[in-house]
Amino acid sequence: MSDSAQPQQLLHLVIGGELIDLQHNTFKDLDQVDIVGVYPNYASAHAAWKAKAQQTVDNAHMRYFIVHLHRLLDPGQSPSQGQSHNPGPDTKPSR
Repeated sequence: MSDSAQPQQLLHLVIGGELIDLQHNTFKDLDQVDIVGVYPNYASAHAAWKAKAQQTVDNAHMRYFIVHLHRLLDPGQSPSQGQSHNPGPDTKPSR
């Protein structure tokens, strides 16, 4: 398969952990940060984020984030070239 036949890979990282407070995105203990995984597209990262967020819905200080790695690897890429939606730190699925 040639490079042009490969689907565009937009890497996303899902991480989470307990925050010090709800006003800042500062983890309470970096040794306890949960690195959920790296995903090839936003849809699969969002599914992983949602599953982890639902597991921790009872702990208000627990947050999971989607990091757009493809934007860090290629800073010249405009948001319109990839997925621009992010659930944000204060979004937690309801039960």
